Amino acid sequence: MAKESTTIDVGEPSTVTKSASHVVVDEKKKKGFVAAAAGGGYKRGLAIFDFLLRLAAIGITIGASSVMFTAEETLPFFTQFLQFQAGYDDFPTFQFFVISIAIVASYLVLSLPFSIVTIVRPLAVAPRLILLISDTVILTLTTAAAGAAAAIVYLAHNGNSNTNWLPICQQFGDFCQATSTAVVAASISVVFFILLIVISAIALKRN
Repeated sequence: MAKESTTIDVGEPSTVTKSASHVVVDEKKKKGFVAAAAGGGYKRGLAIFDFLLRLAAIGITIGASSVMFTAEETLPFFTQFLQFQAGYDDFPTFQFFVISIAIVASYLVLSLPFSIVTIVRPLAVAPRLILLISDTVILTLTTAAAGAAAAIVYLAHNGNSNTNWLPICQQFGDFCQATSTAVVAASISVVFFILLIVISAIALKRN
């Protein structure tokens, strides 16, 4: 009587499952690496633009402070007891402008190393956050200085009939031209700071 043979099915080795899982993990890592590289390249572009804006803002703020500091004019006629002269130090608001914009220019120089770090390490959060907070504070100071000086420049050009403040720019034309140029330059630096803050916010949002 012949013996019946039985067949036992042996399942696939578990190594196949393990290798498949490793493949899935490797694919996820590759995708994450590619996404990080793409994000890093985008942020590096923002960081380079940030650095260039800071260089431009340094030149503008130094120019604004220097022009206001040297704003002075003496009229060619005078009396025995009186000489007609106008200078930035005759107006406390213009003195505040010179000091404030000089501080802003100094800050911009000190912020350059942090901006360079964001270029080298575009995914770093700490330097970008420091720049965002600091730029916001300095923007407030720049806006205050530019706004206060703009009010005085407006009065110098137009006066105020209600308070009997006469315009002086018809007599001190060069002085008014210099102060107006300084205020315009400071206003441009305000726009630059707004752009810097937007750049930092975008970089942090995409982190």
